[in-house]
Amino acid sequence: MSARGKDEFMWIALGDIHDDMGNLPRIPELPQADGLIVTGDLTNVGGIAEARRVLDAIRPHLPLVAAQIGNMDKAEVADLLNREGVNIHADACLLAPGLALMGAGGSTPTPFNTPSEFSEAEYAVWLENAWEKARSIAERVILVSHTPPKNTLCDRTGSGMHVGSEAVRAFTEKRRPALCLCGHIHESRAADTIGETPVLNPGNFVAGGYIVVRYAQGRLSADLCIL
Repeated sequence: MSARGKDEFMWIALGDIHDDMGNLPRIPELPQADGLIVTGDLTNVGGIAEARRVLDAIRPHLPLVAAQIGNMDKAEVADLLNREGVNIHADACLLAPGLALMGAGGSTPTPFNTPSEFSEAEYAVWLENAWEKARSIAERVILVSHTPPKNTLCDRTGSGMHVGSEAVRAFTEKRRPALCLCGHIHESRAADTIGETPVLNPGNFVAGGYIVVRYAQGRLSADLCIL
């Protein structure tokens, strides 16, 4: 992704779109952003047609996109993201000099039998493989996990249950990525930390939640925002 100026980068991160990108033009930072990071759930149990409409709504504003499926996206959405060259699920890419982005899409099992649910064991493998690739191209790494790490402010349901991923939690504790961006639990819009790793869940985008990630002169920061 390209920079606005030398050694200065800024990205918008959001997720849980569920077919509705109507809020995108309302983001104040949008004209200055270098790209968009989608944490997952482009659609609401949708496939290629629905996901393509989301991408088509994004690209007039931000042609540079990094995205992954959420649990509410059908498997074919990952195929579309691969063809478009924007998929980060179980993969990594260079975001800026010295900074890589890695992804883990879908979710761990839910009571709702959603289209893209995977085991903790699968996540453990994906995370380590993506980490190896990320660290081969950059010293610092941002983790984008649709499912929040377990036992944080970012993975609590309305009843207070912690439903995040144990594998994502263990990975974050072990590898200590520079930042963890997540989603999935709409009502758990929050910022927390695991060790020194900031963990941010912006909530669902229809409700106006998003994150601004800045990287300037080697300093990385992320802020929860709401419209």
